[in-house]
Amino acid sequence: MSSILGCSLDDLDTPALVLDLTVLDRNLEKMASFFRGRACQLRPHFKNHKCTRLARRQLDAGAAVGMTCAKLGEAEVLVDAGFDDILIANQVVGSRKMARLVAIADRAAVCVAVDHPSHLESISQAGQAAGVTIGVLVEVDIGMHRCGVPPGEPALDLARLAADLPGIRFDGLQAFEGHLPYVEDRAERRKQTATSMQLALDTRRLIEDSGLPVAVVSGGSSSTYDITGALDGVDELQAGTYATMDCAYRRRVPEFEIAMTIAARVISRPQPDVAVLDVGIKGGAHEFGVPEVKDYPQSTVPFFMSEEHCLVHNVPDWPIGQVVELISSHACTTCNLYREFHVVDQGKVVDVWPIEAAGKLA
Repeated sequence: MSSILGCSLDDLDTPALVLDLTVLDRNLEKMASFFRGRACQLRPHFKNHKCTRLARRQLDAGAAVGMTCAKLGEAEVLVDAGFDDILIANQVVGSRKMARLVAIADRAAVCVAVDHPSHLESISQAGQAAGVTIGVLVEVDIGMHRCGVPPGEPALDLARLAADLPGIRFDGLQAFEGHLPYVEDRAERRKQTATSMQLALDTRRLIEDSGLPVAVVSGGSSSTYDITGALDGVDELQAGTYATMDCAYRRRVPEFEIAMTIAARVISRPQPDVAVLDVGIKGGAHEFGVPEVKDYPQSTVPFFMSEEHCLVHNVPDWPIGQVVELISSHACTTCNLYREFHVVDQGKVVDVWPIEAAGKLA
């Protein structure tokens, strides 16, 4: 690593994942400042970047209660790095996973999402056998139609079961408006998000009226942070992409800046207006569209990506060897493809941060 420090992007082997430290810190401060003094606090989502150095920076920015992650493997990485308050915003199923879950629950405060009695029974049995208590959030489907029980009585029934079982601590509800973060019109996104989240808030009231305390309602995203995070009754906001940003989210929340790019190199000029770059879908997620070229968003269009190549039309006079920065359309899946961030400040590499949870899919 010492030979890389102080280098410019031109000196890097490409493709490489690049993180602008100054821009990153501005994004972290912008999000933290929104939540300072609010009842709702931030629980950053580790799945965005999977890097413990960046996660620590998110918590150090303030207004945060702990980390969110998508997979048990990510939670294990966080616990090994010393993080002690973790929400696995997903269902954890299987005997081997139960053994892993109780192992980290013995070292940190861990909470998981549930939406079926079998989840609770497995967690209860594993928790009792290991002598640990595991928190659970009953996931309520508020419109995404992925995981979750319907709002109202079905959620109340599951909450009652969670409260009655040993080895389990009923902490509250999870409600993710995952069908709404990419609604283009901000006013419409605000309206639909408030309507969807109200289903979870009404369910909270129902459960509390039954005599069960609900400590937490957790949900949200980077493009609904100022909607969900401002609702009375929401306690945690699970934003992730705000840290690194990508093309898709920038169109929804332009107040956050692009901190992460892919450094790629021109390896061929097959036609006068076409350049071939040395990165393809194995190095840049494209499920939300092809990447943009930094500093040339209007004049260049990456129109085709294969496994290891990206063809760009209408390019400037880029010579073979030119380093070009691409902005991914989906930061979360792009980070999962790399093993390290090249952290830059004023165009120079100042550090290399491991992406320890890359590939942690289980």
